[in-house]
Amino acid sequence: MDTRDARRSSAWLPVTWGVTRLVLLLFVLKVLVLPGPDVTGDVSVIYRDWYEVLRTGTFPHDDVTWQYPPAAAFAVLSPALLPFLSYPTAFFVLACGADLAVLALLCRAGRGSGRSSCGAWVWVAGVPLLGPTVYARYDVMVTAVAVAALLAAGRHPRVAGALAALGALLKVWPALVLLGMRGRAPWAAAVLSGAGLAALLAVTMPGAFAFLTFQRERGTEVESLGALVFHVARHFGWDGEVLLNYGSVEFLGPYVGTVSTVALALTALAFGGLLLWRAAASRFAAHTAADAAFVAVLVFTVTSRVLSPQYMVWLIGLAAVCRCYRASRMRVPVALVLAASPVTVLEFPLFFAEVVASDPLGVALLFVRNGLLVAAALVAARALWRDTVPHKARGRCGRLSRTPPADTPATAP
Repeated sequence: MDTRDARRSSAWLPVTWGVTRLVLLLFVLKVLVLPGPDVTGDVSVIYRDWYEVLRTGTFPHDDVTWQYPPAAAFAVLSPALLPFLSYPTAFFVLACGADLAVLALLCRAGRGSGRSSCGAWVWVAGVPLLGPTVYARYDVMVTAVAVAALLAAGRHPRVAGALAALGALLKVWPALVLLGMRGRAPWAAAVLSGAGLAALLAVTMPGAFAFLTFQRERGTEVESLGALVFHVARHFGWDGEVLLNYGSVEFLGPYVGTVSTVALALTALAFGGLLLWRAAASRFAAHTAADAAFVAVLVFTVTSRVLSPQYMVWLIGLAAVCRCYRASRMRVPVALVLAASPVTVLEFPLFFAEVVASDPLGVALLFVRNGLLVAAALVAARALWRDTVPHKARGRCGRLSRTPPADTPATAP
């Protein structure tokens, strides 16, 4: 009975993926039209302009909207692989291809003892809940690299490290997948391959690291957790404004700098907490690397000054990897992230005008979406700590538990 159910589930996976992704493609190709702002503008205008600059052998270092590490050039230039298509169409097709690659990786990872096809289903169901924005940004390509790195960690740690480094040079956050990996091999591979690729790009193309200055000068984006302060304050006379700034819609005005500083401080505090966990943790199982990566990216997402809709693609990808392991402790946090996904497509693009105007509907959507993500981060962090830190170590860190977990150590990957 279980075998038949598994086969039936596996048969429905490609069908569901094909139907939902066809709908996404129809939206980005504008055969179907979603209400709200055009989500494809980044590809057809911004990415295309960067493409023309990158083809000359230099980075768009005079453009403040270029806020990405140097390997992002690979994603922006990738439509050249399909020269028979227009730039936007080629980009959307390649984004769909990256989506399919993630599904293939998850299907393979879900086979075997202690594994589950739930991970593949999280990806198949979660991505369309975010709407066409998924194919209109290069984040799905980055997520594919991060997923590959995590799934390679057990048997091919050096490959995992090299992939994590590539992902970090695409969009920084995949460096966090190293957090729960055991041994020196992935870290050494990440440092060596990352440094080599970064040096090559810096030498061959001017302006490779100009993005660092632009990132430092960003403000508080209207969809972030900190932005809720100003959404509420606008109803009590706060006289700031909302403007397109450094490539995103941000709050500008009194106290914005303070809130941005608090966000950075929370991120630093979160980083310290993750280091504390890494020092205290001693029980590493096959699922620990995925769980740790999911927690790290969740925490950094909710404390960031920017929380764009495409960030949810990262979380869904890592959530899917977690659910490939039956022993993962991330079931509830994964469910919370999935619940936040349809709310995300409501706040952008469907009701983004209401969000920008701080209308009650827009503010309510942000409170729900961001609240679900904060809850997911807190629950996930607690679960990771309880799963990997022995009871005695918890006591030393001032985190005594009334119900300690089993003291049998898990097998290291």
